[in-house]
Amino acid sequence: MRKSVRTVRGRALVATVALGLLAGCGNVAWFGGRSDIESTWDEAVVALPPAGSAGPVITGMNEREMRERIARYGHGVRLPTVLYMHGCTGIGNFAFFERLAKAGFAVVVPDSLARRFRPLQCDPEMQTGGFSRFVYDFRQTEIAFALDRMSALDWVDRDNLFLVGTSEGGVAAALYRGHEFRARVITQWTCHGAAIVEGIAAPPHIPVLTIVKSGDPWYGADRTRGQQGHCGKFMDGRPRSQSVVIEGEAAHDVYDSAENVEMIVRFLMEEKGG
Repeated sequence: MRKSVRTVRGRALVATVALGLLAGCGNVAWFGGRSDIESTWDEAVVALPPAGSAGPVITGMNEREMRERIARYGHGVRLPTVLYMHGCTGIGNFAFFERLAKAGFAVVVPDSLARRFRPLQCDPEMQTGGFSRFVYDFRQTEIAFALDRMSALDWVDRDNLFLVGTSEGGVAAALYRGHEFRARVITQWTCHGAAIVEGIAAPPHIPVLTIVKSGDPWYGADRTRGQQGHCGKFMDGRPRSQSVVIEGEAAHDVYDSAENVEMIVRFLMEEKGG
């Protein structure tokens, strides 16, 4: 009798697991047939350079406007491309994207908040973050997935890829270990804190520009543990790299200054290959 009970229970367990797997597959269909990570790409913002008399355009990854602009460049175009990782509150800094596009860069901005299962790891009203460390793994995956998708776009110049990250996205830009990018820009992040977020993991030959405000309230001693400072400690041995601290400002945003924006554009232009 006991053997029979075990057999029935075992079959029930197998059936339960099978139903769970089927349910998991069904969830993809219920939500439009795409995975969570695919959503970040499908909902990405794209900025593209001028074409003829038409100025730069900011559109969506799957919008007709994007396809039409690419077609206007002509066959064989290869655009230097910036992969931009936004902060914890979502996509912003559109004026910055436009400035990069005017300088000849394409900009691809995956939407991390397009995920269905995505914990918010910050409170913008209280200017505090770090509530969910799983998010840092999410952002690394978004970089890798975007690179995979960009490899299929014939207008992306894969010899001129750049990574720019802001705040939470700056952590991702700092910690990504791949060698695909010619240079990186890390803004609104100090490179300090818990072991899971500290440092710069980019290969040592990759130039890095970091920018943070000295009085950034998000990293104050009253709100964080050990996140004060800047990324200069991690610049040793990196060619053409710089840690810039904007003194005297108790604010988070570094894109509010045209001077800071131009500093980033110059850095990317100088690192761009021929």
